[in-house]
Amino acid sequence: MDRNDASAAGPSGPVFATLKARLALGAGLIGLVAILSGALTLSGMWQVSEHIEESLNAERRIARYSVLSTQISAFIVISAEAVRTGRTPADRAARMEPATRGLERTFAAMRADLEAAVAQARAEDLDEQSRRATQSIAIARMEALFTSARDGLLSGRTGEDEARAYLAGFSQTVDSLLNTALGDEMRIRDGILASIVELRRRLTLMALGVSALAAGMFGAFHFGLVRPQLGRLDLARQAAQRIGREEFDVVLPEGHDDEIGRLFAETNRAARALAERRAEVEREWARLNDTIAERTEALRAANAALARTDEERRRFFADIGHELRTPLTVIMLESELGMKGAGDPRAGFETIRARAQRLNRRIDDMLRVARSESGRIELAREPCDLGRLAAEAVADIRPEIDTAGLAIAVDAAPGLRVWGDSDWLRQVIAGLVQNAVRHAAAGERLAVSVAAEGELGVVRVIDNGPGVPPDEVGRVFARFHRGAAGPRPAGFGIGLALAKWLVEQMGGAIALESPVPWAARLGDAQGTLVALRLPLMEE
Repeated sequence: MDRNDASAAGPSGPVFATLKARLALGAGLIGLVAILSGALTLSGMWQVSEHIEESLNAERRIARYSVLSTQISAFIVISAEAVRTGRTPADRAARMEPATRGLERTFAAMRADLEAAVAQARAEDLDEQSRRATQSIAIARMEALFTSARDGLLSGRTGEDEARAYLAGFSQTVDSLLNTALGDEMRIRDGILASIVELRRRLTLMALGVSALAAGMFGAFHFGLVRPQLGRLDLARQAAQRIGREEFDVVLPEGHDDEIGRLFAETNRAARALAERRAEVEREWARLNDTIAERTEALRAANAALARTDEERRRFFADIGHELRTPLTVIMLESELGMKGAGDPRAGFETIRARAQRLNRRIDDMLRVARSESGRIELAREPCDLGRLAAEAVADIRPEIDTAGLAIAVDAAPGLRVWGDSDWLRQVIAGLVQNAVRHAAAGERLAVSVAAEGELGVVRVIDNGPGVPPDEVGRVFARFHRGAAGPRPAGFGIGLALAKWLVEQMGGAIALESPVPWAARLGDAQGTLVALRLPLMEE
């Protein structure tokens, strides 16, 4: 039965759609055949027992007829001898007493047998009842003849001739009746034996029929139900083995709506789920491999970046040596001049003092840079005058500006106070101006302005140099980044990166524009503008 038939059979399907119901039906039919076989055996045994009992009763009655015949013969002989010897009625009675009592007992027993036979015949057909009635009549007639002959022989008025007549009539009539009754009884016995033979034949045929039915039902049960289900179970076992080998392309037939059919459906569903899960795992594994490859490439890139950083650090310390050598050289020259007594000693000491202060600040810068690399910079939070810090920063690097031959214009509005670390702010502004000096010396002009814009204090450093290439603008605040165009400039190469970090730590922002907007340009060159913005203190 296919799935469409099963769905058309109703919500619960046909009665015997399930394998359990069909197995129960087959077992019930085989059990019914077994019960039928047992009932047939019991019925046959009961019928055989009944027929045997009837046969034994018939044999017993035949034996009684034989006894009766013998007793009648003895009665006739004794009675004839008593009549021939001329005995008196009393002597006749005494002489005939044993034979008479024997016949009476035999007749009584035969009546009882016939009554039982008649009672049994009531359950049988009319012919049997008629035969039993005829036998009863024959026995009654024989007993009546015996009674009449006995009474006649024992009567005192009966003479010898009359007695002989009684005996002759009794002998002739009883013999005929006895032979007829005996013949009927023997026919009854033969009929019973014949019925036993017929019953055996019928029971044999029925037993063969039941055996053939049982064999047919067993064959139908095995080949029609058990064997196909075992084949389906073999399919399920093979499917389970394939699933165990991770072969999930399992497709079991689902055309039967029974237990094995539902097992097939669940097995197919499990195989599909496992196949999907394996595909998902493979996809996840592929993504993991891609992630590992990406991370490996990122690690390789990080290692390359670390290598470049290490190279930049070596350059950094080389630059430090250059930065420290310049003030030391000046100090040494001024010292030698002082020792020789040349020049103004006070001016020399002022120069030495300024250069020592610059050297001290450079050492502080180095320490701060070292701390910034390890993340341990501690910034002060104090009121700072942006205008004053910008002027001090320009004064610190005035020799470099003059040496470069640059003209610088400072426009610092007074009283713009912000919260921050004054030393670091001064250094950030100085670093911005230094970068402008180093990268824009050909422009010959610089400008530093400090102004308020809303709630922000803004410091702008503008140069008239060649500007920053567009592809470099987004990377200038990266640590150790250097411009790719032109010769390699001198300096730490950390100014903008450190400046950006410091300004953001103080709550501000720093940005670079190149080229400079037309309204703020210092000449025809594109130039560069760096703007530092910090929140103003509330008054």
